[in-house]
Amino acid sequence: MQQRKTNVMAVTIAIYVATFMSAIEGTIVSTALPTIVGDLHGVSLMNWVFSIYLLTNAMMTPIYGKLTDLIGRKPVMQAGLIIFIVGSMMSGLSDSMPVLIFWRAIQGIGAGALMPVSMTIIADIYSFERRAKVLGFNSSAWGIASVLAPLIGGLIVDKLSWHWIFFINVPVGLITLFLFQFYLREPKRHNNVKVDYLGSFWLMLFLLCLMLSFQLLSNATINWATVIVAWVVSGLSLWLFIRRESHTPEPVISMNLFKNRTFVIQNAVAALISGFLMAVEVYIPTWTQGILGVPASLAGFAVTPSSLMWIIGSFVTGRLLAKWAPRRILYLSLFFILFTGICLALIPVSTPFIWFFAITAVGGIGFGITITATTVTSQHLVSPKNVGVATSFNTLSRTIGQTVMISIFGIALNVGMNQGIAQHHGTNMAMMNKLINPQTATELPAKLLPTLRGILYTGLHWVYLIGLVLIILAFIVNSLDRGKQMTAAQHAERLKKE
Repeated sequence: MQQRKTNVMAVTIAIYVATFMSAIEGTIVSTALPTIVGDLHGVSLMNWVFSIYLLTNAMMTPIYGKLTDLIGRKPVMQAGLIIFIVGSMMSGLSDSMPVLIFWRAIQGIGAGALMPVSMTIIADIYSFERRAKVLGFNSSAWGIASVLAPLIGGLIVDKLSWHWIFFINVPVGLITLFLFQFYLREPKRHNNVKVDYLGSFWLMLFLLCLMLSFQLLSNATINWATVIVAWVVSGLSLWLFIRRESHTPEPVISMNLFKNRTFVIQNAVAALISGFLMAVEVYIPTWTQGILGVPASLAGFAVTPSSLMWIIGSFVTGRLLAKWAPRRILYLSLFFILFTGICLALIPVSTPFIWFFAITAVGGIGFGITITATTVTSQHLVSPKNVGVATSFNTLSRTIGQTVMISIFGIALNVGMNQGIAQHHGTNMAMMNKLINPQTATELPAKLLPTLRGILYTGLHWVYLIGLVLIILAFIVNSLDRGKQMTAAQHAERLKKE
């Protein structure tokens, strides 16, 4: 009996839905968070509702990547979806903040499979020529989620209750589970599965302590002793992980991957640019609300052109990958991002709202080319048996870049605002908090508004100067990719011969 083939369209829809679920989860929860905190009386723990999800998500990403190569894409995606659905259901049933935080951690463990395994499946079912276009279409889920999440979140909280923020994942997750179960076909893998549990433990401990340390750095009051202990444990576990992976026959992440200079550089650039992406997506809405007084419902649209042009950038990447070497592609994409970085670092406080559409649109092309090119190139620089690991490592690099930089940007903004407050008597941080929300900004004395907006502008100016440094570092890192320059397709052809 002939085995049925994969229904590419049905699986693509399932991948898109899974990506959209993962993308919308963070934003929709942050929209409902004030209501959740009010109901469960846990303001002191509110940050953990969001951060624990990101922590467990990042910890599991490389483990899932290895498992996809060992036992197949389908069982790993199914397991991740089931854990995500259970975590969502129990999060919605939570009756206290500690319980909610626990189930959010479980939800994050499941979500860790969604994005990297989705991109690995795309690598399996689409040819090299079409892959960049499909990845671009799939990436549009993040842009659509950023626009729809606040609207959907507000509607659910107003018309139903915050519990449905989590319950809504259950039917959507089950439909996605059904689509993968019945329409994704892959050959059975008969190899004996040997999971490197000790290596997995050291890797998860390294990621946990690293991500936790930067989460602690973003707190208003920083406990430096705890942060330093986290860094020490993180460094020690990384050393133990590398030592373990260098000798075990079935490593979680093969150290041979890092012998390929292009692979390392592609992922380093992905991490740096993903860090700068946080400056665009998080702080432009802060700028438009706090400095320009744009309502929150409209402020988020300032970054919408970035999401739309991201798709175009991804489509362009499909053509470039067949003709250009990875270094040349990244030079092109980084020039688009450099334009955005220079504009945000230099534009005056009086810049009209409409200009942000143009600035983020140009950046969106650069982001689309960079992220798509680094993902596809990373997949093509490794042998077929390591595609899952390479894809998950690319995802992990971007996650670490975002986590580290969002903390550093938060510190830069606070330092900048505190310096401004110190120079202007009669201002304080409570006023700055009111200024950032257009609804409460009206409560501030009119004569102080220009001064307060200037202080916020100074803080944001430091954020974008640091962002500009990231882009310059990405140029420098990319320039290190010397030697014989081959296209991603040529790399793949060479691997087949080897």
